Amino acid sequence: MSGRTVSLEAGTVVVYGHWGRPVLAFPSEGGDAWEFQRHGMVGAIGRLLEAGRVKLYCVDAFEGEMYPSWIFDQVAPFVWDDLGGRREIATCGCSLGAYYAVDFALRRADLFSLAIGLSGNYDVPGNLMELVGRFGGDHLDWLRGQLSVLLVCGQGQWEDTTGALDSTRRLGELLRAKGIPYEVDLWGHDVAHDWPSWRAQLAHHLPRFL
Repeated sequence: MSGRTVSLEAGTVVVYGHWGRPVLAFPSEGGDAWEFQRHGMVGAIGRLLEAGRVKLYCVDAFEGEMYPSWIFDQVAPFVWDDLGGRREIATCGCSLGAYYAVDFALRRADLFSLAIGLSGNYDVPGNLMELVGRFGGDHLDWLRGQLSVLLVCGQGQWEDTTGALDSTRRLGELLRAKGIPYEVDLWGHDVAHDWPSWRAQLAHHLPRFL
């Protein structure tokens, strides 16, 4: 399935599908807005796209403080304009993209009501573990009713050396302690930190949320 490319000042958005729940997809480290297409992630959910159940928005990633503001202030409003009105947006990503997907949803659950992280390492300097640990009071009460997080990880090759498996477990424990709705789904020891795993995981889980 071919996508529609849109330039938004600092970066690019590639749009797949014609209608359905909006899903904002973040690339892995060094990736770009076409990465999901190149690695078969778009094809893995092709039937959902064709059926109008999901509309996929794939974005570039870049370093710096401007990236969150680009996502919050430009990409999210573009998604709503593209759909003809404000709707709940889900985020997803693989590896580093999983970090972005979960981090941005936790920071701005008013924009993103569901985060799907595939093989993310969430324990890095200035990390979202610290962010979640600081949640409390009225904001935490609000967040509990606003956001759901799904953390998926294999237990095979590279999931341990990348830190993904351990940090997925620990973030799940922290979300549980805070009472934030979450799921942790650990796949088998034959499931590696790689695109074939992520294609299968996204195709398996995404239909539940549409």
